[in-house]
Amino acid sequence: MAKCNQCGNDYDKTFQVSRDGQTWTFDSFECAIQMLAPICAHCSCRVIGHGVEGSGKIYCCAHCAEEKGVQGLEDRV
Repeated sequence: MAKCNQCGNDYDKTFQVSRDGQTWTFDSFECAIQMLAPICAHCSCRVIGHGVEGSGKIYCCAHCAEEKGVQGLEDRV
């Protein structure tokens, strides 16, 4: 069994996620999201969809980017 890097649960059905040369072990998608998903620069929610990026920051949607002064982004084109 392996331990989840987020919650420490020792579980027999863990999975691994690799990114940028690092690998983490998780027992659920919830734990993977909590550790790896970016946080919206406006509302602080976890961005688990595509999100949008503007001025070097990630936002969950164009509305949040606009609230921070980023112009020209659209959720759907």
